[in-house]
Amino acid sequence: MATGEEMPPALQDSWGDFWLFRFFINAAGYASIVIPGFLLIQYFKRRNYLETGRGICFPVIKSCVFGSEVKTVHAEDGSLPPRAEPTESSTARQVLKLLFCAAGLQASYLTWGVLQERVMTRTYGATETDPGEKFKDSQFLVFMNRILAFTVAGLYCAMTKQPRHGAAMYKYSFASLSNILSSWCQYEALKYISFPTQVLAKASKVIPVMMMGKLVSHKSYEYWEYLTAALISVGVSMFLLSSAPNRHVSTVTTFSGVVLLAGYIVFDSFTSNWQDALFTYKMSPVQMMFGVNVFSCLFTVGSLLEQGALLESVHFMARHSEFTAHAVLLSVCSACGQLFIFYTINQFGAAVFTIIMTLRQAFAILLSCLIYGHTVTVVGGLGVAVVFMALFLRVYARSRMKKRSKKLPPGETPVQKV
Repeated sequence: MATGEEMPPALQDSWGDFWLFRFFINAAGYASIVIPGFLLIQYFKRRNYLETGRGICFPVIKSCVFGSEVKTVHAEDGSLPPRAEPTESSTARQVLKLLFCAAGLQASYLTWGVLQERVMTRTYGATETDPGEKFKDSQFLVFMNRILAFTVAGLYCAMTKQPRHGAAMYKYSFASLSNILSSWCQYEALKYISFPTQVLAKASKVIPVMMMGKLVSHKSYEYWEYLTAALISVGVSMFLLSSAPNRHVSTVTTFSGVVLLAGYIVFDSFTSNWQDALFTYKMSPVQMMFGVNVFSCLFTVGSLLEQGALLESVHFMARHSEFTAHAVLLSVCSACGQLFIFYTINQFGAAVFTIIMTLRQAFAILLSCLIYGHTVTVVGGLGVAVVFMALFLRVYARSRMKKRSKKLPPGETPVQKV
């Protein structure tokens, strides 16, 4: 997968390839779907369609615009059913399940990370006389991921018993839009920064989340949360400041990568918070996955068709069979990874899942350096170690706080956690 010459990041040759221009073009495509949809929703609400509507379209409009408005209090780990505590007689089975979950998560997301970097940073079709060409349209990769996730979630919902759905379908569109934009920023950032830098930036998103919670919601945090946030900040700074200089990378290019990572963090934070609010309705995580990906497919395919980029990407796939295999496998890993997430949290809880995914981030950095030749200095390696030490400390402290909160007298609640 490491075949093909690596092209150094550089300023784009034309406005059509500049990331900010592409961002606004994509946003305009989404707006061409969102605005008519918003006007239709307002029209049906003003007409009080829920009480006056009739005909064969009534159930569809009711589900999309109004829903059943039945809410329920969801569990802290995402509205999942209570998981059975392991007994002594089932210890071996629990160990096997844990190994299965860990292996599935690591295989899915490590492969996804390697392929993501391969697709976005390397050329296809390179020969001795032809330098090859890079795939440039990040939105098409987002579409590929979402169409497969939509299919997998739909089949799962059809084959298994799910809770009665209560949320209005249009409410998924908000999380869908932010999820598309965060994924696009994630892919696009790899054109400007290295994959290890991107992984560490994701790990440090707890810092802006805490700042936003303090400023906007006036939340309170424990001392260890401030300590671990400071350690993460120090570790990321050590890694970034000690990175080996690259004469190909300009200040503008680096700034573009930082802006795209900031966009990823902002959009991803909104997605998780909006989904958390949606879980107040009685729904399963797979129903959430299905609802969000319905709109994700609609937005991305609409935007791609409006730009004429869908056919262009299909032609690229026809020219390079290796890219086709990578894009399909990338989507399979993304969809399977989401299912492993739901299953792991259901069986073992959020703390175990967080530990597995934190290890995955460390392995992803190591794997990227081995395959793609990223250089990390001694100080940079110490910075990475500090970041992951802080992440594990957060997991440990949070699990201790949860155990303590279970012993609190009725009426007392622990402080808000990030």
